[in-house]
Amino acid sequence: MTTAAQPSSALRILRRTSAAVALLALLPAASLAQTMPAKDSAPLAARAGDPVWARADALVKQMTLDEKITYLHGLFPPNTKPAPADMIPSAGYVPGVPRLKIPTLRESDASLGVANQVEQRKGDTATALPSGLALAATFEPKLAYESGAMIGAEARAKTFNVLLAGGVNLTRDPWAGRNFEYLGEDPLLAGEMAGASIRGVQSNHIVSTIKHFAINAQETGRHVMDARIGEADLRESDLLAFQIAIEKGQPASVMCAYNKINGDWGCENDFLLNKVLKRDWNYPGWVMSDWGAVHSTTKAALAGLDQQSGQELDKQIYFGDDLKAAVAKGEVSQARVDDMVRRILYGVIATGLIDNPTPASAQPIDYAANAKVAQSLAERGAVLLKNDRGLLPLAKSAKKIVLVGAHADVGVLSGGGSSQVRSVGGAPVEIPLNGGEAASFVRVTWHASSPLRAIKAAYPNAEVTYVDGKDPAAAAAAARDADLAIVFAWHWQTEAQDAPSIALPENQDALIDAVAGANRNSLVVLETGGPVLMPWLDRVGGVLQAWYPGQRGGEAIAGILSGAVNPSGRLPMTFPKTEDQAPRASAPGYAEQSAIDDARRAGKEAGPIKGFPVEYREGAAVGYRWFAQQKLPPLYPFGYGLSYTTFGYENLKVEDGDTLKVSFDVTNTGKVAGADAPQLYVTAGKRKPMVRLAGFQKVDLQPGETRRVTLSVDPRVLADYDTAKPGWTLPAGSYPLYVGAHAGDPALTGSAKLKAWSRKP
Repeated sequence: MTTAAQPSSALRILRRTSAAVALLALLPAASLAQTMPAKDSAPLAARAGDPVWARADALVKQMTLDEKITYLHGLFPPNTKPAPADMIPSAGYVPGVPRLKIPTLRESDASLGVANQVEQRKGDTATALPSGLALAATFEPKLAYESGAMIGAEARAKTFNVLLAGGVNLTRDPWAGRNFEYLGEDPLLAGEMAGASIRGVQSNHIVSTIKHFAINAQETGRHVMDARIGEADLRESDLLAFQIAIEKGQPASVMCAYNKINGDWGCENDFLLNKVLKRDWNYPGWVMSDWGAVHSTTKAALAGLDQQSGQELDKQIYFGDDLKAAVAKGEVSQARVDDMVRRILYGVIATGLIDNPTPASAQPIDYAANAKVAQSLAERGAVLLKNDRGLLPLAKSAKKIVLVGAHADVGVLSGGGSSQVRSVGGAPVEIPLNGGEAASFVRVTWHASSPLRAIKAAYPNAEVTYVDGKDPAAAAAAARDADLAIVFAWHWQTEAQDAPSIALPENQDALIDAVAGANRNSLVVLETGGPVLMPWLDRVGGVLQAWYPGQRGGEAIAGILSGAVNPSGRLPMTFPKTEDQAPRASAPGYAEQSAIDDARRAGKEAGPIKGFPVEYREGAAVGYRWFAQQKLPPLYPFGYGLSYTTFGYENLKVEDGDTLKVSFDVTNTGKVAGADAPQLYVTAGKRKPMVRLAGFQKVDLQPGETRRVTLSVDPRVLADYDTAKPGWTLPAGSYPLYVGAHAGDPALTGSAKLKAWSRKP
């Protein structure tokens, strides 16, 4: 179900509480002491029932300045010398205050599971989920919650209590290196899914971040680029995704981004951190920096940064002795320092971490149960893009099946970067990188989930073989007399670098052409971090978008091909026909960075890359909105996906007035059970009219079953952001709408007559 029009009562209480905290931070120390209720020196446990802000402030008042400063800058364990005795290799470590029961913060990357990128912790494995795009493709916030809860439980069992999760940056370009980690191009879908995932993580009484704040949309030059976009456009796109996710998930921490936004670094951006996040949204938690994203002490502290993360990766420890000196000189007030600490404690208390400390040593984990979560996500998120002549599901009578390429004999591909999980079962293929920023912490990695083994198990009476695909002619010969030839195609993407293009690398287009020419029953399974070009599309019988399917991807793919699972994933991003359909046909700065990397590989001195602007000319018209605005026919539209059954929509009812509510019937008109994800689109916007996803819901239906679906629309999804007001404005009027299977499918059409609506930021 979509976001409710009004915030929950819990959220309203949280906002009032956080507003009080923000006000207290502005008072001088004397006034602060008079304002706060008197507290005795009773142990913290005796005050467990007090309001969160009161408990946080009571702790702040008991801390020394040195203890406060220590809590405001975190260590990066791989580079920390000497290391504290209780530190384990991970993303970060912030010493606590044992005498006050303030916990040490143990931080782990955790976008797709508890990360262990280059096996810093020898032998420590975790459940590896499919990519964020696969999760978004489920269109199921319930699965986002369940997978977040699973990650949080594993993290807690491993003694971690802060997870660097909750990635919600919108996909603006198909080549961006971290697209696979995030949740697609639409602010409503991304916000709903991120919020549910964060809530799942924090159900374990640990902290989740939301990241990277904000408009961190490319990896090339991420440390020096300046993202430029107007405020209204930013509020109606990326910031709306963050706002929805924060309201839904209530993350204890926000992680600011590396890049500049309209001239100021993300981690010293007063507009984003103070004005938007803390004032307009009344956010009560803390802002932590990304690792290596801090550039100053006084400016960053006054602009709203509360904690420096991974201090060894910055040029200096800005929030250590430098911050203490800035307080002594009056450049940063004691009240501001107290507010920084109070915000961290607010998150630690609000999540229940302080009352439910993580265990002192690792606990048992039910990896078999958690693997089922990973497999379910892979199954529900895979998108069937093409299925000519009912090629799939493959009949059980098949006698010969040939698999080609992408190491499908041993595993499935995963994306690279800080999200990399050392999965249960290991990594049968790992390829180191030859230079570039990513080389220090990234390998091209496959999870040990063999499609070959899984398909053999699904077809015990068939001959199932594998060829590596390095020789297209040999692959074609092997495929010629098979009942089905399955080419596994790959396109690897990673944090710290963008892809040079979205064409399949290493001659894979020629391989697919050769196999398709030899066998008309040819299918392509795509293991990619986003869309790829498909010049061979007309020559293959089917295409399954499997994304990076996680540690049970082989089993999930086999289930879909065999029909044991009916595919129900829907695209969370538009697939372009050509690269020039995107607002930018390649990453700004890519050529310059590539020249620097080539020079370094040749042993020459080069770099670093100089700062450069990136103009987001599409503004709020991200993804399918851009394609509709520019009248560009995509290869596959946002929301698209096929099933082994069919669905029909009827009986549209529009309830308009103050807010919009739409209901309709969905019927499984086919012969097998399946799941559909009907979507509501509304054309709105006086400033820049555009079609917008306004609601969605996943429904599982038996053959012939009908379900009534009701979608309530958050007015912000339809409204303009008025910077002069400031706030959200939706003029009275008639708004065209349609319900369909994807962004280009007006199966049911209508209009809504809405009253004027407005709201503060």
